[in-house]
Amino acid sequence: MALQLPKPGILLSYIFQKLLYSSPRPKGIPLRKSSYSSSIGPKSKEFTVLGIETSCDDTGVGIVRSNGHILSDVIQLQQELHEPMGGIVPTLAMQAHQSHLPLTIIKALNEAKLNVMNDIDVIAATRGPGLSPCLNVGLIAGKVLAAALRKPLIGVHHMASHALTVRLTNKELKFPFMALLISGGHTLILIVHGVNHYTQLGTTLDDSIGEAYDKIARFLKLNWTKGRGGGLGEALEKAAFDGDPRKYSLPTPMTKTKQTKECPNLSFSGLKTSTILLVEKEKLDIEDLQVKRDIAAAFQFTAIQHLINKLVLAFEWCKKRNISLTALVVSGGVARNKAIRMSLEKTALDRYSLQLICPAPHLCSDNGVMIAWAGVERYRVGLVDDYTINHIPKWPIENLGSGPMQSPR
Repeated sequence: MALQLPKPGILLSYIFQKLLYSSPRPKGIPLRKSSYSSSIGPKSKEFTVLGIETSCDDTGVGIVRSNGHILSDVIQLQQELHEPMGGIVPTLAMQAHQSHLPLTIIKALNEAKLNVMNDIDVIAATRGPGLSPCLNVGLIAGKVLAAALRKPLIGVHHMASHALTVRLTNKELKFPFMALLISGGHTLILIVHGVNHYTQLGTTLDDSIGEAYDKIARFLKLNWTKGRGGGLGEALEKAAFDGDPRKYSLPTPMTKTKQTKECPNLSFSGLKTSTILLVEKEKLDIEDLQVKRDIAAAFQFTAIQHLINKLVLAFEWCKKRNISLTALVVSGGVARNKAIRMSLEKTALDRYSLQLICPAPHLCSDNGVMIAWAGVERYRVGLVDDYTINHIPKWPIENLGSGPMQSPR
């Protein structure tokens, strides 16, 4: 018989019944101590972090060793829940997290063959940015686990974890590097100076690139792709692969005036509108499969050109200030897109002799491993949080810490 999911109201008690009922009460530090001093210590050679990700729709739990060994990577998808609604519904996502998280934690521990009391050294959980009700589920679970077990707690910035994930699999990558973070909720161009130091060079003024992909895919009546990393954005990418990007011409955003050309920020709302107007003006039949593919290809081609234009501005900004970058890192759910990767790789290598580095596709979309790894990075440098921290739905990444350098505005 399948194990019954817990009701939302008993989420935490369910976790402790399953994980802690046979464990002795640990001895530890006072509840509110923020500078954690334990037997392992941030500078010890190896330690193990359990990471919890619930910032949006999927429930992820990952366990990672500080040497980069991934012990488990478990994710509970919610595609079937949100697809009939046409998009993510925060309340439904929250309720799914409440039901799925306890069993996802248990599955991750079982997969890693670890005991939460004896083998997990640090608990990390996404603190923000993201959907407020969803963030709250994962952070509360992380806080209570850490407090009960007297383990250090790390509240992780979701976008910082995307930026740092490449250092999990590319141990030699040094700071500073350029990061383009592209997802369903965010589009950011950053200089990553260190684990807790970021300079934001550009962000979207309206829709994120992932949001624009989703809206055009929905307009073209594309079906969601299934599985991890799937959805409307991947459906558009697949349609564009078989389309002709030159069949239809769309205006590249922010190229009409000198001011917008030189602005480091991005905008995808106009491109979305131009695509819809093209179909209406030309009376294109989007029920025709090849028309659908050609429109998708034209949209994607123009979106990529917009990304390249703004990245070039960012590279030139760094060049004028003698900032020696080590690589271009592209991460986030949209970074799974092969056409985007190939185009950005060519730009970085041909124009700036920089290597493009992306996480493995399964680590681009939201997951618990990236939260655990961010926990590793932050714990190494002594960045530990109080058990009393709250979630932050809107959390500018520069608030993590920045130097005197001013980003272009």
